[in-house]
Amino acid sequence: MSGDPLQKHSPRDGSLLVSFGNGSVADVDRAVVTAREAFDDGRWSGVSAQYRKEVLCRLASLLESHAEELALLECLDVGKPIRDALSFDVPMAVAFLRFNAESADKVYGKVYGTDGTSLSYDLHRPLGVAAGIVGWNFPLLLSVAKIAPVLAAGNTLVLKPSELTSLSAGRVAELAIEAGLPPGVLNVVHGGPHIGDRLARHHDIDFLTFTGSTRTGKKLMIASGESNMKRLMLECGGKAPNIVFDDSPDLEAVAQAVTARAFYNQGEVCSASSRLLIHDRIREKFLPLLMAEISALAPGDPLDPETRFGAIVSEEHRQKIMGFVDQGVGEGASVLYRSGAGAPVDGGYYAAPIVFDNVSPQHMIAREEIFGPVLSILSFRDESEAIRIANNTIYGLSAVVWTRSLDRAHRMTQAIRAGWVVVNAGSSPRGGPGMGVLSVGGHKESGLGTEGGLQGLEECMSRTAVQIFV
Repeated sequence: MSGDPLQKHSPRDGSLLVSFGNGSVADVDRAVVTAREAFDDGRWSGVSAQYRKEVLCRLASLLESHAEELALLECLDVGKPIRDALSFDVPMAVAFLRFNAESADKVYGKVYGTDGTSLSYDLHRPLGVAAGIVGWNFPLLLSVAKIAPVLAAGNTLVLKPSELTSLSAGRVAELAIEAGLPPGVLNVVHGGPHIGDRLARHHDIDFLTFTGSTRTGKKLMIASGESNMKRLMLECGGKAPNIVFDDSPDLEAVAQAVTARAFYNQGEVCSASSRLLIHDRIREKFLPLLMAEISALAPGDPLDPETRFGAIVSEEHRQKIMGFVDQGVGEGASVLYRSGAGAPVDGGYYAAPIVFDNVSPQHMIAREEIFGPVLSILSFRDESEAIRIANNTIYGLSAVVWTRSLDRAHRMTQAIRAGWVVVNAGSSPRGGPGMGVLSVGGHKESGLGTEGGLQGLEECMSRTAVQIFV
């Protein structure tokens, strides 16, 4: 590694947490050469899918056995509560890895109409060398979400973790070696935006998979187009609406779920439901229930097992959030709730939940992704107005709808322009497919391609139409 070292300060107390090497363009080039050699000689692409499955399953078991260590790294690096890292981040990473490992031999091609002199079929093959660039809010889970399908498909990978949260990616790479992953198959390069730009522009990268902001995603599209037109999978920003109709079941449960989906991980979630759309007829009844739930949230020490709401990832990001808050006030929205709780640990980066009322769909806080603990409340009179407000954004990542009416649920899921719509969501995961099984992709400026499920695994493969004539 070359250049000045990168320094990471603890969100918990502001102290220097770690100093590590800052990668250079030359480091990227060396990693790509290594990954290309590992792909071309068949040490990973040329082995059976069963063998790849066994190695990745061993890696999943190692993540599970190191759960407390990995959770601590996530807590210290991101500022998230240790309880969340233990109960969500690590188990979800393990589940995602296991699903993709078990799916490695379950991607099937089609055989087309045949006659006595020919055979036509689809051939799925690894793409080659992939680059993965991940965001800072769920560094372990997002890293695994790149590693699992890319490697299960037989590719090699150069992974760039965020310079803000780099600890867990390096540890996963060490555990991958222990699991038996051949040298050169997984390569990690630390550094800032220059590393991502070089990966996007590299002519020997065949596939780029990215999770992060829409702004960065657009830059990666340009860089790819100006180089070798590499395939892209982009999971970008969101501004999810949480739509509560007047026939919603159990408003207390709805209030709990709205709070969880707006403020989980301190609101630093691309699918956070940061816009609350309330039907006029239940507004006065619902808001006191919501305020009771939100007022129970206050920043706590991320290392305390009882903490439900932790620190912001960096002081720079905290200031960005506060800038949006000031803008909301300046545009005429009113602050309905703002906790007066102080920082639980001196020197840390903390921002308590903030709720805005009287928000217009045109206000910046209702349109831009804040990526922090800020909830905007908007009212609507009927379905058509709810749909107009929900779709009044450049993003289309996710949405939540609350209703007892199956007819309305179908109409809303048809009308909302989002890649992931949940009806009667609940405050915690329940039912449905397990982690990694659902295929999700963003609409509009929330991204390209699909992650998760067999379709997400197929994104990491090339498809060739084969015709054989006798």
